[in-house]
Amino acid sequence: MNGADQNPNTASFTPRLVPVEPLNAISSLIAEGAVFEGTFSTTKDLGLRIDGTLKGPIQLQQGGTVHVGPTGVVEATQIEADHVLIEGIVRGTVIARKTLEITGSATLLGDAIYDALLDVHPRAKLRGKVEYRGEMDTPATAAY
Repeated sequence: MNGADQNPNTASFTPRLVPVEPLNAISSLIAEGAVFEGTFSTTKDLGLRIDGTLKGPIQLQQGGTVHVGPTGVVEATQIEADHVLIEGIVRGTVIARKTLEITGSATLLGDAIYDALLDVHPRAKLRGKVEYRGEMDTPATAAY
């Protein structure tokens, strides 16, 4: 069963930046109406979709995809994974090692830290610092 079979909301939104393959491979779900309190962590390349409420840190140490769905709420936390897609509400720090996408329905109250690619859709609400941690190209002449 792929992610689209698990949650019909997945098919309604096509990400612009986060790859579809890891989103479809997500195997863990916090369902709408459910509340999870605690730490979610793994050293394996897994994925987590949150349509309910998660209170606590998410640490996907190797690879990993976190998808906060449109009804999802993540509070008082730090999220770290290769790919992070936010459609719902996140209160805390987000660290994306490859791609971070914040959609037009998303609210991020906290810092966004990314190593490679960032996409903030129009109408997204972001209050916090945005920091790029990747290698900086230092061209001799910047064309502005």
